[in-house]
Amino acid sequence: MREIVLDTETTGFEPTEGDRLVEIGCVELMGHVPTGRTYHQYINPQRSMPKGAFEVHGLGDEFLADKPLFKDIAQEFLDFIGDAKLVIHNAAFDMKFLNAELGWVNLPLLPMDQSIDTLAIARKKFPGSPASLDALCRRFGINNSARTLHGALLDSEILAEVYLELVGGRQPDLVLAQTSEKSNTDRLDDAWRPQPRPAKLPTRLTEKEKAAHDAFVDTLGDQSVWKTLA
Repeated sequence: MREIVLDTETTGFEPTEGDRLVEIGCVELMGHVPTGRTYHQYINPQRSMPKGAFEVHGLGDEFLADKPLFKDIAQEFLDFIGDAKLVIHNAAFDMKFLNAELGWVNLPLLPMDQSIDTLAIARKKFPGSPASLDALCRRFGINNSARTLHGALLDSEILAEVYLELVGGRQPDLVLAQTSEKSNTDRLDDAWRPQPRPAKLPTRLTEKEKAAHDAFVDTLGDQSVWKTLA
C-alpha cells in the first residue's frame, strides 16, 4: 500500500481571502515503510508574506521571489502523489489550500476521502490530551529538535514517524506478517520438530587425551569436584 505523508506552509489561514501555498513537502511510504522518495517544492505566492506567517516558517518575500509558481509545479506534484492516500496532520487545512490552488489552474481537485487525518486519529486515540505534532513527538519519544521553525519536508518526515506510532508502531505491516507466519507455523504437524538421538555420538577424545585428563584429576586430591562427581 502506497501512502504519501504531506505537509504544506502558507501565507495564512484562508485561500478565499488571498492566502497561498508557499511550500509542499511529501514523504513516500510503501507498506508503512519509508522508501526514501520525497517531493519538496517552494512556491512563489505572488503576494507579500504577512509577519505572523513569516514568524512560523521563516519564508520571506526575497527568498520566495525566484521560486516557481504553483501552476508550473502542479502537474509534477499530482504525478508524484498519484492516487496514494495522503497522510496529513489536520487534513482539512492542507486539502483546502491544495484544492484552491488546483482549482485556480483548472486541474482536478483532490477528494477529501483520499486523505488520512492524523490529528483526528490522535484525538480519538488519546482523548483530552494535546494532539499537536510537537505533543505527539513528546508522547512517542521522537526527536524533533531540528524543528525550530515549521518546514513542510521536515514536518512530513517527523509526521511519518508519528503516523507509524499512531497506527501501531514502526513497520506495523512487518509485525503483522510475522504474526501471520507464526500462526501458520503453529498449525503445522509436529513431525518436523527435532527428535532425541537414537544413540549418543561417539567421543572424539583419544586414549592419550583421556589418560592425560585422568592424571591431572589425580593431582587435585580426593575432595576435588572432579572426584566427588565421578
